[in-house]
Amino acid sequence: MSGGGKLVARPGLARPAGVSHRPSLPRRVVVHAASSRRGSSSSGGRLPPRRGRTSEKPGRSTRAIVEETVMYVEGGEAPAPESEANTEANTSTSYSKLYDRLMSSGPLRMHRQVPKPSKEAQMKEENAYKLWLSDVAVTVKRKYFFGRKFMVRDLAVFALVSSMHLGLLWAPATFSWGNLGLCMLLYFVTGCIGITFGYHRMIAHKSFVVPKWLEYAAAYCGALSIQGDPMEWASTHRYHHLHTDTPKDPHSTYEGAWWSHAGWFLDNEMTLSRTEDHTNAKDMMAQPFYRFMQKTYSWHILLSMGLLYAFGGLPALIWGGCVRTCIVWHITWSINSFCHIYGRQEYDTRDLSKNNWLFGLLAWGEGWHNNHHAFEYSARHGLKWWQFDLTWIIIRSLQFVGLAKKVKLPTEAAKAKLAFE
Repeated sequence: MSGGGKLVARPGLARPAGVSHRPSLPRRVVVHAASSRRGSSSSGGRLPPRRGRTSEKPGRSTRAIVEETVMYVEGGEAPAPESEANTEANTSTSYSKLYDRLMSSGPLRMHRQVPKPSKEAQMKEENAYKLWLSDVAVTVKRKYFFGRKFMVRDLAVFALVSSMHLGLLWAPATFSWGNLGLCMLLYFVTGCIGITFGYHRMIAHKSFVVPKWLEYAAAYCGALSIQGDPMEWASTHRYHHLHTDTPKDPHSTYEGAWWSHAGWFLDNEMTLSRTEDHTNAKDMMAQPFYRFMQKTYSWHILLSMGLLYAFGGLPALIWGGCVRTCIVWHITWSINSFCHIYGRQEYDTRDLSKNNWLFGLLAWGEGWHNNHHAFEYSARHGLKWWQFDLTWIIIRSLQFVGLAKKVKLPTEAAKAKLAFE
């Protein structure tokens, strides 16, 4: 997810007008290479040709990027690299070296892809260390807390996150079964309906289509999770999939478990250089509702907290606000971190994404993360009968009654092509 997870740089905060932040290190793009992607079906059939599709030639499947969304191509050749370096040779480069090369000169061009780093080469990096009980070697590139520059936005986000967690101290004193029920209800409304159904599968990936009233209602539920307005969340998540586990990924685990979990949105100097260009969400910019939510986002959060206090006092604010928000936050963030560290890979995605059964349950089906990165357009993440995916059950139910249409699923041929032997 972005976010993703999973998965926004500035939860609950609007960007000041006219301000553009860039990391102090300049950057340049090394190569333009498309990553492999595969065909999908819409309720069982193949997707029709779409604008921007590459010509179908024998060779490797590629993913074509068209402004605001990702188009899936079954049979095109990868475009020629922009640099003199050979694309295949670059795939043997470690994440650390690729990062240093990209950050060496010029601004990041986020619509351009770079090769995936080599996990084996990263393991051999002198300054890399292996995460506990995993096959992931990380190189911390940015200082998390001490000896670093803090922007005003960093401090504001840190204050927001800290205040929610400090509210947990009052949870024992305000506990009641009613408040716990309120917490679980809002966990489902904001986490499942809002994030996984709304922000993630419906908006960011366009895995299915529902009537606008239902789309906007689900998006509003997602906004109440305090992970950013819908346009910001979807844009950031689309960049995550375009650049998964490369130095352009907003929250790659190669930069550390903490970075992929929460460090990335507490370092807006770096994160804004990767996410502030929202032109990959022009489909949302064209809709007044999403522009309105972007401009007024913080007020909706304040209103929701005010209503909790007005109708339930401090106990409702603590359990319906602080406890519920922290639960949804950490489950969402764990898709970016834990599901790129621990679990199994069933499909060859050339990234660190993994299927994790625990977060398959806690995150309403999002934990089948390797499946998702293999077929990001798919409305269903739990591709096997035993991979429980509540969000897919909801989508399938809406499809059955005629409210969800154009539901995208991977074909059996596409799954077989990427599956490990």
